[in-house]
Amino acid sequence: MNEISTELAAKRDRLLELLASRNSCVVAFSGGVDSSVLAKAAQLALGDRALAVTACSASMPLEERVEAVELAGEIGIRHQIVETDEISNPDYQRNDSDRCYHCRIEILGRIKDIARPLGAVVVDGANRDDQGEHRPGLKAGKEQAVQSPLAECGLTKSEIRRLASHWKLPVWNKPASPCLGSRIAYGERVTPERLDMVGRAERFLRGLGFEPLRVRYHKGEMARIEVSLDALPRFLDAEFRRRVVEELKSAGFKYVSLDLEGFRSGSLNELLAAEDLEIADRP
Repeated sequence: MNEISTELAAKRDRLLELLASRNSCVVAFSGGVDSSVLAKAAQLALGDRALAVTACSASMPLEERVEAVELAGEIGIRHQIVETDEISNPDYQRNDSDRCYHCRIEILGRIKDIARPLGAVVVDGANRDDQGEHRPGLKAGKEQAVQSPLAECGLTKSEIRRLASHWKLPVWNKPASPCLGSRIAYGERVTPERLDMVGRAERFLRGLGFEPLRVRYHKGEMARIEVSLDALPRFLDAEFRRRVVEELKSAGFKYVSLDLEGFRSGSLNELLAAEDLEIADRP
């Protein structure tokens, strides 16, 4: 295994002890780095008394579902998929600054339904760095009495990646991949059609080697493409631009734009007023 610092080893051991003290647990498992480290720790600490549950809906790209199934198998944790239907909730569709809250309530409610007859606690991958960010989903977790062992052990995002590498998890360097709903500008309704447009556009561009990448949906069916700054010159080629425009219009977009500031995680939060961020983060 890859070597880790004494400090991180202590946090790892604390995490394993914390999970071992539970009778059993159900991990909210997206297949991202945070939930994968938590699932690995739960498997090591509890064995068959740990279960990973992946919530799937129209807002989750198909490839993410496939990767979650494969990753759970590599980790060795029992795994279950549950279908969720946040897309039918008018509060979610409205796509205000608290959209993630309504999504998370639906997901955690379904996972708790699975955990309840098992007498298991539900745990998620929230970590120390998530505190203070615009994350309405954290409020949903508190309301659903979900525990966050990574945060409780003081693990940061960078430490979690090092721990993933230590445990040889293939996602240790995987870029963050929020749900497709996060690509739709606040105030624009979230619909299955728009989620499909974004998913199709991103699959096409990833197939051309773009990573990191976001395709944002804006009013008027406009696509705003975010790629790394060093990848911007590729769009200077006229034939390449034609292919991109043709594919994205085929997916349903009317206009295709390129963000000259490049990829920025959470860039749609720039559209929120400060008071919206404060309201969304209130307990």
